[in-house]
Amino acid sequence: MKKTVITAFFPVLLILSGLAAAQQNNVNTTSEVKAVSNVDLKRYSGKWFEIARYPNDFQKKCVGNTTASYKIQSDGTSEVQNQCLKKDGTTIDAKGKAKIVDTTTNAKLKVRFAPGLLSFLPAVWGDYWILDLDNNYQYAVVGDPNREYLWVLSRAPEMKEATYQNIQRRVEKMGFNPGKLIKTPQNSQAIKGAVVNKQ
Repeated sequence: MKKTVITAFFPVLLILSGLAAAQQNNVNTTSEVKAVSNVDLKRYSGKWFEIARYPNDFQKKCVGNTTASYKIQSDGTSEVQNQCLKKDGTTIDAKGKAKIVDTTTNAKLKVRFAPGLLSFLPAVWGDYWILDLDNNYQYAVVGDPNREYLWVLSRAPEMKEATYQNIQRRVEKMGFNPGKLIKTPQNSQAIKGAVVNKQ
């Protein structure tokens, strides 16, 4: 399977303005967006499957099998490896870096997928807040304080509907619009331009 490498992919959160608050379709945005109180980054590391996300430009070519993998580096940052399936059967791969900005909780990070030589530019780093996290690190919810981006992640390719509904209720209390979430097909393959689930 051929692979396409790109430099801007999930979750590149380049927050350009506060316009997202006006796009919440009457969702209460006066509630505070809060990250979780503590994250063990060693337990958080590893592979996550995308269960759902807010639509975004940098993932518009992704039709399924979207994953994100994290690996802690010796300097305390994390390597980020993202992948998804395109409709033509090829995959998109992107490598990035995540750094902690709140060392008290480890729940607020900045992520970049731009080349390292541009890392001094604040604009290439996007907010990556862990907003919800299972006690056993089996699911996580990632977003940004402007409510422009949102991802629901799981250690498994599928999530129980009751768990998903509970997550939706919790993010709604923080002012996110759960109606904007689109589910991500997993265990899929592209056949002649169509995406089907593997049996």
